[in-house]
Amino acid sequence: MTREEDALETGPLAKLEQAAGKVRSIELQAEQGCTSQVRRVSTETGTYILKSATDSRYREWLRVEAERLRRNTGEALLPIPKFAAFHEETDGSHLLMSCEKGTTLTAALKAAPPEEKKALLRSFGRFLHRFHERPPVESLAHDGDWLEERLAAARLYLERGQSEGDGKLLDELVRNRFAPVRQTMIHGDCTADNVMVHDGEVYLFIDVSGMTIGDPRYDEALAIGRFVDAPELLEPFYEGYVRYRISEAELRYHEGLYEFF
Repeated sequence: MTREEDALETGPLAKLEQAAGKVRSIELQAEQGCTSQVRRVSTETGTYILKSATDSRYREWLRVEAERLRRNTGEALLPIPKFAAFHEETDGSHLLMSCEKGTTLTAALKAAPPEEKKALLRSFGRFLHRFHERPPVESLAHDGDWLEERLAAARLYLERGQSEGDGKLLDELVRNRFAPVRQTMIHGDCTADNVMVHDGEVYLFIDVSGMTIGDPRYDEALAIGRFVDAPELLEPFYEGYVRYRISEAELRYHEGLYEFF
């Protein structure tokens, strides 16, 4: 048994094998987020991704992500991984999902020459445009105002010392809210790290705990944040994302909100 398998031996591994079959190998992924430990798991039935979290806040996010994946069934499938299993223990939570083809947009952009980068960002824009234009699916329906919920959560994280934002920024966000726009489905953490590329096309979202019905400007702000000052990259994105072009003030507002999450 490898060191990675040994780390899971005390309970989660047995639960995962009930869902996916006998484990053959487990490999810790170098490319992973700061909220979870990510492993690639090969079993007798296929290859999966295993996300594990120990911090209470990140465990809650993982629980929500598991529910998003689990409920993604029927004819109107969202472009997200497939649910396999979810298991919680006293000291950790574990989500098993399909291992999808391709790489993250972040990794693809690093390896791409200039013209290919433009094509990738154009594809990213088209992908997000189509997602925001789709009729919302029933599984994402919720009561309440998305921004009010985000501001309330931001205050809670601030009080717990779990946020990079500060009280002054939060007060400014509360005072300076923009007029609402038509709510759409949103990813909620729509950075280049959280979309997958295959054969030169962006085709899939990952890390979907924030997926809900909300303000599409939030997704847009996070999508362009890394290249907003690079017109040669920004313009191809907007050749794909033609439904709305966020203003400078809207961009800064939603980037500020993101600091709390």
